[in-house]
Amino acid sequence: MKKVFYLNTCGTCKKIMAEFDLKDWELREIKKTPVTKEELAEMYEKTNSYEALFSKKSTQIKQRDIDVKSLSEDGFKDLLLDHYSFLKRPVFITDDNIFVGNEKKNVEALREFFGVE
Repeated sequence: MKKVFYLNTCGTCKKIMAEFDLKDWELREIKKTPVTKEELAEMYEKTNSYEALFSKKSTQIKQRDIDVKSLSEDGFKDLLLDHYSFLKRPVFITDDNIFVGNEKKNVEALREFFGVE
């Protein structure tokens, strides 16, 4: 399995994805095809945390008046399944690895994984 979960309107996702050869990867635009319970479970198996998959920059947080600090793991899970914008992106997932988000350390790990300098 080699999948990338991304948002088509996200310039950062496009920029990161453009660095890598993804012809053998399944590309999933999460607004058109949201993450399923099974896929979220796969991601959780690799991160052991729904919070690690959760984007604290989602505009939905303010719109819904969500207190992120009070959320439990189940709360993060429910929100991730409820709206695509709660998923930190992009998410690159293979049988053995997961790379979540656009933080510098994550992008560097991706470059190392792909053998890109």
